[in-house]
Amino acid sequence: MTELSALSAAPTGTRDGVLRFYFGPMDCGKSTLALQMNYNHRRQGRRGLVLTKHDRSGGPQVTSRIGLGSEAVEVEDDLDLVALVREHRPVDYVICDEACFYTVAQIEQLADLTDDFGVDVYAFGLASDFRSQMFPAARRLFELADEISRLQVEVLCWCGRPGRLNARVIGGTMVRTGEQVVIGDTGDAPIRYQVLCRRHYRAGDLGES
Repeated sequence: MTELSALSAAPTGTRDGVLRFYFGPMDCGKSTLALQMNYNHRRQGRRGLVLTKHDRSGGPQVTSRIGLGSEAVEVEDDLDLVALVREHRPVDYVICDEACFYTVAQIEQLADLTDDFGVDVYAFGLASDFRSQMFPAARRLFELADEISRLQVEVLCWCGRPGRLNARVIGGTMVRTGEQVVIGDTGDAPIRYQVLCRRHYRAGDLGES
């Protein structure tokens, strides 16, 4: 019987891989779900890789705000994801945290892993940046993914409405210009991010805090 997870071209008639994209604003549980999914697959004997880019910890790992964590492969811009998975074969699935920061070429490689080798790919990330514009990698995932899911863990704006957009805050003031990717946190760091509802994002209103 042919081993489906070995990275040779998937034989005709074998199960197809799936490319899924889970998105949502900060604090909605993307990394937590990525870690839980990895645990569930490994528990069933499946072999996988965990990838990340620009994790809040600053290291090659996936961490969640509720304290969970796992070692991961840091995705540099020049990393070929097909070649990476070949080096670790056999591989049944790949968990891709912070996929919004990958290059568009790497998103294409994730689709190659799914279509050509039957690997299941689970990507997690933001849809839009602090300017409310889509990340190029997220846009490509919306175009290519077999399944797209907005995470249902409710994140609230300071006013109590559902939080939809990620505001960048520097020195206590919301900014709308600057580099697309600047790593910060949600605490009292010089550069931080805050989830706002559409109304208060458009108004630039961070609330009393």
